[in-house]
Amino acid sequence: MNEVPQYTYPRPTMEKPGMVTALGVLTLVSGIINILTGLGLTGGLVLGTLGLGLLCAPVTVLPAILGVFEVLYAIKLLANPPVPVQFSQTIAILEICCILFGNVIALVVGILALVFYSDAQVRSYFEAINAPTTPAA
Repeated sequence: MNEVPQYTYPRPTMEKPGMVTALGVLTLVSGIINILTGLGLTGGLVLGTLGLGLLCAPVTVLPAILGVFEVLYAIKLLANPPVPVQFSQTIAILEICCILFGNVIALVVGILALVFYSDAQVRSYFEAINAPTTPAA
């Protein structure tokens, strides 16, 4: 019979640093706030202009889209056992850009994400969980 090799995730020998857990929680909170902000802003604009604001909806819904990506990323960061996930500098930069929509919390989370990732322990943790996978015996 042809058996398909099953791949397992590498088990990091180190514990998850507190900064990674904090980053996951902060990203999750920021994602939820961005979803609520984006949908609230879009809904308020559409209802406030009696439907004419629907033309601006593609711009005002952007924080909600970022919020969905943040929540998905945070779930991967907080997973136990850890799953391979790369640090997302793009999400951190887009969080900083959310200041254009008045979301100061996302700005702070984006800056903290970039600062946390510069820590050597956090970088080594991401390298450990993203090590090449090996086939199971």
